[in-house]
Amino acid sequence: MPDFALEKAAGGRVAGVDEAGRGPLAGPVLAAAVVFRGGMPAALTGLIDDSKLLSRGAREAAFRALSGHAAVEIGVGAASVTEIAALNILGATLLAMRRAVVRLPRLPEMALIDGNVAPALPCPAQTVVGGDRLSLSIAAASIVAKVLRDRAMARLAVRFPGYGWAENAGYPTPAHRAAIRRFGATPHHRMGFGMLRAEVR
Repeated sequence: MPDFALEKAAGGRVAGVDEAGRGPLAGPVLAAAVVFRGGMPAALTGLIDDSKLLSRGAREAAFRALSGHAAVEIGVGAASVTEIAALNILGATLLAMRRAVVRLPRLPEMALIDGNVAPALPCPAQTVVGGDRLSLSIAAASIVAKVLRDRAMARLAVRFPGYGWAENAGYPTPAHRAAIRRFGATPHHRMGFGMLRAEVR
């Protein structure tokens, strides 16, 4: 389980930063930054874990608890399919992370970034490989990013039925890939991805 050791070691206002949506064939990449003011609220500890290890229901419950808690600050940023094409997926992910951090109510004194590459930020940053399993702030950010991106893809699914985005969130499931072959790509598909180009030939 993630804990608060990295945040305590850094001291001050520490933001955990993570993203959702690097691997899908469609949709934006979305990042979140989370600050726990005054330490980790005891009421939230049992709810927070790496979003990939939680069920959809558990993620939604954790998101509601995070977004409704007075001691939690959240910033969210996204990068569009157009930006992914222009910058590549890593560059777009770093852009989304930067946007998330600068949209916090106040800049943190340190940002803990999940992964091994940090975005250019107006505050110090520390990368943490596997951070969503180590840091409660990063794990919380992973939940926020995943829930909000899934919701965004569900909204897009209403406008572009047939691809199953409400269920697959744009990831390359067999059903999604079959739909691309049948219906073609949409403006929300990432045409720079080799797997997608292979499906629409």
